[in-house]
Amino acid sequence: MGNLSLDFSDNAFQPLAARMRPENLAQYIGQQHLLAAGKPLPRAIEAGHLHSMILWGPPGTGKTTLAEVIARYANADVERISAVTSGVKEIREAIERARQNRNAGRRTILFVDEVHRFNKSQQDAFLPHIEDGTIFFIGATTENPSFELNSALLSRARVYLLKSLTTEDIEHVLTQAMSDKARGYGGQDIVLPDETRLAIAQLVNGDARRALNTLEMMADMAEVDDAGKRVLKPELLTENCG
Repeated sequence: MGNLSLDFSDNAFQPLAARMRPENLAQYIGQQHLLAAGKPLPRAIEAGHLHSMILWGPPGTGKTTLAEVIARYANADVERISAVTSGVKEIREAIERARQNRNAGRRTILFVDEVHRFNKSQQDAFLPHIEDGTIFFIGATTENPSFELNSALLSRARVYLLKSLTTEDIEHVLTQAMSDKARGYGGQDIVLPDETRLAIAQLVNGDARRALNTLEMMADMAEVDDAGKRVLKPELLTENCG
């Protein structure tokens, strides 16, 4: 898939969930068991220290986002591969670009989404490049790594468990989107009542991406009232999300 762009400056046509991706740890919501102040992982991230890791958790818990945040702090390039759509050719091309980066004095994170979809030989292909420092490997998976990933890969990467976001976390995500003028709906004539925010948070089962997609859908479909505002009423959620 090539180099993953981390430039959020030209995002007007991106979905809300993409626009609202955190750019630093302060904006990252949830996973306090890993990222609370003083924990080892955020200290390493903020210092720009890299190590290979497996991010294991349900959809919408911030696995891809955390990889991007880590890359920002480390000033590293990111090569992104999906195990669903990529094969040996894409892996070789990504490794070659990473090798060129290393020769130029730059670090590369190789992010593999749904890494459990790769077979044993495909997973083994990463090992020499992790060992020689060509790449820092970050794999994302929704499946238990102990059952789905090779022991050789697991021995070279630390596993971090990401948990579904709480209702309060999701409400925070929605509040952030409503107040952010650059990336979200801040400054626009869109109103998200407290009861609607809570209803969305309870609907999405801890999935931040789904929450933002739902908010965007409601904002697109809401009618302008006599005061010139689009009020996202709870019944709009019921009518369109069942």
